[in-house]
Amino acid sequence: MSQRLVNWFKFASPATFYPLAGKAWPWFAALGTAFAAVGLWISFFVAPTDFQQGEGYRIIFIHVPASWMSMFIYCVMALWAAIGITFNTRLSGMMSSALAPTGALFAFISLWTGALWGKPMWGAWWVWDARLTSELILLFLYLGYIALTAAIDDPRRADKAGAIVSLVGVVNVPIIYFSVKWWNTLHQGASVSMTKAPTMATTMLWGMLIMALAFWMYSIAIALYRVRAIILERERHATWVAELPEMQA
Repeated sequence: MSQRLVNWFKFASPATFYPLAGKAWPWFAALGTAFAAVGLWISFFVAPTDFQQGEGYRIIFIHVPASWMSMFIYCVMALWAAIGITFNTRLSGMMSSALAPTGALFAFISLWTGALWGKPMWGAWWVWDARLTSELILLFLYLGYIALTAAIDDPRRADKAGAIVSLVGVVNVPIIYFSVKWWNTLHQGASVSMTKAPTMATTMLWGMLIMALAFWMYSIAIALYRVRAIILERERHATWVAELPEMQA
């Protein structure tokens, strides 16, 4: 094993990762706040009115980044699950547990804002569209992960059970993404693609991408903040926890 790999693996220890997370999360929170301020300003005050959907289209500046993050966070959870099963690292389960509530929040925001957009555009709050249904399944996967891990008293067993849910459920993510291509759905196709030029005005695109960065920074910040609490709870009997300055105050 190379020295560089050894250096990376030292952060798999909760005792090493705890202070690192403490130093990092305020920076990500500050970046998230700055990006959100700029992104909201562009999205609601600078971006032009859509010629087809009018002002109602502006909800996509929340809806689309939230949808992206709901899928991305679940993929990250699956990655942590694979690392945990492969290398038996304690931090992997803690990180997945820290990420799950934020992923569930973004999945809920995606569905909620989608309903607000769908009512004036489709005439219905909800339809059993392939994209909407698979996103709803993603929300249930998040909630199932949270409920399952909370129901098991032994943290290591809970982490393994949660890892299985993460790895099995991740197959739903490509279904969500490709659903508008695989099936005839009401949901519009992707406005932003890695292989094609965007189908929206440049100002709209910048507003959406900056909001996505804001959600990304928020997700990292809140996950690091939450994992510190999880580490303290699980490692509360460890000597290094008792020696922390905040524990001696």
